[in-house]
Amino acid sequence: MKIKALYYYPVKSLAGIATNTLPLDRFGPVNDRRWMLVDEQGRFVTQRKYPALVQIKPAFSDDGQLVLDIPAQGIVTVTVGNREREVTVWRDQVAGVVEAGRDASGALSEFLGSTVTLVYMPENVTRPARHDCLTKVHPVSFADGFPFLVTSQSSLDDLASRRPGYGDMRRFRPNVVVEGAPAWDEDQWRSIRLGEVSVDLVKPCSRCIMTTVDPDTGIRCPKGEPLKTLAGFRRTDDGVMFGVNGVHQSPGTLRVGDPVTLIASKE
Repeated sequence: MKIKALYYYPVKSLAGIATNTLPLDRFGPVNDRRWMLVDEQGRFVTQRKYPALVQIKPAFSDDGQLVLDIPAQGIVTVTVGNREREVTVWRDQVAGVVEAGRDASGALSEFLGSTVTLVYMPENVTRPARHDCLTKVHPVSFADGFPFLVTSQSSLDDLASRRPGYGDMRRFRPNVVVEGAPAWDEDQWRSIRLGEVSVDLVKPCSRCIMTTVDPDTGIRCPKGEPLKTLAGFRRTDDGVMFGVNGVHQSPGTLRVGDPVTLIASKE
């Protein structure tokens, strides 16, 4: 097994960035979901309500500045402000820092037709991943719940064979795509090594309506695919599963082509 692809998502629910190297810090992949959109009540905003968000493409300039390419508006630069605001992501209330100047927030509000604000998670915030099996604190950014999502190319291929035309991994927004494993084998993984980084796999990932959004057009499939097909054979009491959530044991750097080693399986 080896790493086939790596992704990170600077702003929660916007387009991701494919990369050949993925450094890790205390939150997980560096710059992954450290920014988030919130509404006027401070609650997180995602593709679940605004599927067109996936059309906005983030990037970093040579000096490390986050920029957003917003359709019909062009490139907007994002700067971190100094005013804190409590924001909500799922059941967590977290201190976020509001964007300085509101240039990007204003452009995003115009794009969506609704008032939103960009907020940043600073280094001194610790939002812990939550699961009964975790015995120590694992900080997580504005991601839904865990620092990592690991998926299998073979599992996607199996899904696409059942529903042709839906073989784009970007719909599932992973950080790490593994190739060389049998389809759905990841269900049984408890711990793996990605290159030199050990990752504990905490739970399968329950999928939502975001998987039905075309990652290029931002249009939701009216028939609910591929989630409808996936539900036909991957539904559990906890939801419709694709991929596994994990926490890393140390900082490091992941690279496309790195070996993936199974350390422990479920009993």
